[in-house]
Amino acid sequence: MLEIANLEVVYNDVVLVLRGLSLEVREGQIVALLGANGAGKTTTLRAVSGLLDVHEGDITKGTISYNGVEIHDNDASKTVRSGIAQVMEGRRVFAEMTVDDNLRTGATTNKNATSVKDNYDNVMEMFPVLATRRKDTAGYLSGGEQQMLAIGRALMANPTLLILDEPSLGLAPLLVAQIRDVIVDINKQGTSVLLIEQNANMALSIADYGYIMETGKVVMDGDADKLLGDEDVQEFYLGLHTEGGRRKSFRDVKHYKRRKRWLS
Repeated sequence: MLEIANLEVVYNDVVLVLRGLSLEVREGQIVALLGANGAGKTTTLRAVSGLLDVHEGDITKGTISYNGVEIHDNDASKTVRSGIAQVMEGRRVFAEMTVDDNLRTGATTNKNATSVKDNYDNVMEMFPVLATRRKDTAGYLSGGEQQMLAIGRALMANPTLLILDEPSLGLAPLLVAQIRDVIVDINKQGTSVLLIEQNANMALSIADYGYIMETGKVVMDGDADKLLGDEDVQEFYLGLHTEGGRRKSFRDVKHYKRRKRWLS
């Protein structure tokens, strides 16, 4: 569905952030995009969503295609109409509006009233807590409820590809598990998912395929279960390190020794 090929992005005509990035999301997949802060994950999403210009960013090389059509020159509204919806990092709900009004803003590009109603009913079924608070002001919801609202708002656009930027950020472990299950349910209903996360364990536990980014490019990719079992990923992205039979936290690893094969 989504194919990014040799993408380069520059901010303010000076800062090169993406350096020949390539990845793809196939129909029906959950694909995880992992990496530390500053790796270029959010810039990748901005390039796909048509939001680079808001941040003084430009695509200087490469292409982004969706269902065989190049979209890297699209603005954000056209991207949404093409079937891509994004849930931004930090939830970004409209704090002074009600839950219902937040959801209805997500349906702005959907002109089919029947589809809007069906999507609304589906969101209420998926997130029962929102059904009980639909007239409440969104700013008074808990962090977990706001994340559910942000996901629900994106689903109101009836996307075929849902992009999630750090959905587990700042949430308690129980809520992270709930969000993980919601992502699986959304995928089972036929929506492909591109999941951007620092929580590698959560992301890879539900993904079909994974990419790991560093300094604006992919340094490792593969089936999610294989990445979970990879020693490099365990040490540097799952926070696990074994020394003398004792498993250590990444905090105890004094030096990040990049594997030679990552330099290629």
